[in-house]
Amino acid sequence: MNQILRPSAARGAADFGWLKSRHSFSFGSYYDPDHIGFGALRVINEDRVEPSAGFGTHPHRNMEIISYVISGALEHKDSLGTGSVIRPDELQRMTAGTGVTHSEYNHSDDDLVHFLQIWIVPERDGLEPGYEQKTFPQVERTDALRLLGSRDARDGSVTIHQDVDLYGSVLTANKSLTFDIRPGRKVWVQMVKGRLTANGQTLQAGDGLGILDTGPLDLVAGETSEFLLFDLAA
Repeated sequence: MNQILRPSAARGAADFGWLKSRHSFSFGSYYDPDHIGFGALRVINEDRVEPSAGFGTHPHRNMEIISYVISGALEHKDSLGTGSVIRPDELQRMTAGTGVTHSEYNHSDDDLVHFLQIWIVPERDGLEPGYEQKTFPQVERTDALRLLGSRDARDGSVTIHQDVDLYGSVLTANKSLTFDIRPGRKVWVQMVKGRLTANGQTLQAGDGLGILDTGPLDLVAGETSEFLLFDLAA
């Protein structure tokens, strides 16, 4: 299998006290020329933010920014006038486009917030800034690949302004799924929790796997496993 394995322990790391972060791809002061991104997928940061702490107001441009909360609650405010709290089972997409400022804080005074922040390069610069947040109950993702984001917003997914389909799944122990990688496509699997095999390659929490081959991708859970799957243009 033509693949790129990104073990959890090999990711970049940052520790600011209030924030502990792991970077699947080059980000901030962490630079690895072998891991700049994967097609249009530019950033997967796994962040843990201390209670009542967070990222102050800061700018973004020309990026699709997706927040996926694993545990806790993430409070979001932006220059579009949007304010919300993102919790597990919810996905937020923000189109930075021509420019937006926003802040992200741990909504709790007591508990960590643990989340993935994902950046996808949009299909073109200069998009109108926008925001979308939807709930995808775990029951819809259990033993299934639930479409969370897509270019055409089909099946109730959020709109991502790029040729990418983002799926989420919670695959219970000993269950399996098969995803067909079409010609002209490639796939990135990002583990959130648990342990599964992808065409025989064992993946655990924090691991990522890029697959460049076409054909069936067989996913088998060794224990209950939560993961994201990105179907991207090759």
